[in-house]
Amino acid sequence: MFTRALRKSILKTSQRRFLSIHEYRSAQLLRSYGVPVPKGDAATTPEGAYEIAKSLGTKELVIKAQALTGGRGKGHFDNGLKSGVRLIETPEEAKDLASKMIGHKLITKQTGAAGKEVTAVYVVERKYAKREAYLSIIMDRKNQSTLVVASSEGGVDIEGVAKENPDAIKKYPVDYNQGISDELAKQIASGLKFSPEAVPKAAETIKKLYQIFKDKDATQIEINPLTETVDHEVMCMDAKFGFDDNAAFRQEEVFSWRDLTQEDPDEVHASKFGLNFIKLDGNIGCLVNGAGLAMATMDVVQLYGGSPANFLDVGGTATPETIEEAFKLIISEKGVKAIFVNIFGGIVRCDYVAEGLIAATKNLSLTIPVVVRLQGTNLDIAKKLISESGLKLYLFEDLDEAAEKVVELGK
Repeated sequence: MFTRALRKSILKTSQRRFLSIHEYRSAQLLRSYGVPVPKGDAATTPEGAYEIAKSLGTKELVIKAQALTGGRGKGHFDNGLKSGVRLIETPEEAKDLASKMIGHKLITKQTGAAGKEVTAVYVVERKYAKREAYLSIIMDRKNQSTLVVASSEGGVDIEGVAKENPDAIKKYPVDYNQGISDELAKQIASGLKFSPEAVPKAAETIKKLYQIFKDKDATQIEINPLTETVDHEVMCMDAKFGFDDNAAFRQEEVFSWRDLTQEDPDEVHASKFGLNFIKLDGNIGCLVNGAGLAMATMDVVQLYGGSPANFLDVGGTATPETIEEAFKLIISEKGVKAIFVNIFGGIVRCDYVAEGLIAATKNLSLTIPVVVRLQGTNLDIAKKLISESGLKLYLFEDLDEAAEKVVELGK
């Protein structure tokens, strides 16, 4: 059967409805709400990094590669450079490291071997920490509210803290409309083990973070670390934001910060046609409507000895045009030896699917076999269209028979 881990990953990705932004964009947003962050700016060229470092007027500097991945400090680049977060002292160092980071792939545990392209560097003043904490605000869908997650152990992998010392992580439910009261903010701040001088500042920062969360339709705000400096200032040293895609029409500025270079080009292209597409590494291309049916289809393909080459959900608004685009995505992968189309025609009409299949087969000059299993609205019309097309499309009504056939043809 389709592995549980992969199933969970696909379900999470297919249902994902949030935008992530770069660290420097997050810092820009934090500053606009009066939340303290280190001084600095982003550059897209080595010369720009030099000018920013020079303008900061200090030898205590940090340069950070901007790529949407965690673990940048422990990563490495495709040119051999170690670490995406480096301490520097001079503008010349900033320029040199920027030239080795910008335009190169940063490879971390999260990215895998493919890495993520670095599109900018963030040059900031270095601040020394007296204490580092962790704080995030997330949606708590189970209780239909928001949740503040805080830990006095920050600046490290929070998953590791959860595993090794779960008692160090505290959770505070928050009513979305009422927000964080002064009392609750102080309670959260006190639990971070900051000094008495810093607790009121931390409480004020927590309230401002919640205001951003609500104002900007965020799904996640993660500050790691939230730092008390040696002079008892409270600063957000690094930030990770997620925003609800459904609110894009309200948050035009935030969504203008989307960096498409951080996303798979095929998945970006698919989204323009309302398609949910995820590449896998098998030999059977799958075109299905509905995430649940798509995963069941991949299960049955594996049951008969095949391996799915992709997850592709055409949703409930498929047209002949989107079906053809879906085929283009599938056959762009060289490992695909056969295609399995499994459509349950409720909202999607089977005759629309048939028209798309016929058009795609002709327009794309398909040479690999296509097995089609249709059920639902206008099935008889669809069957007639396919049978009269003169094309080699294998039509089935039974799922198991169709899956067994496509695996056989894919060998």
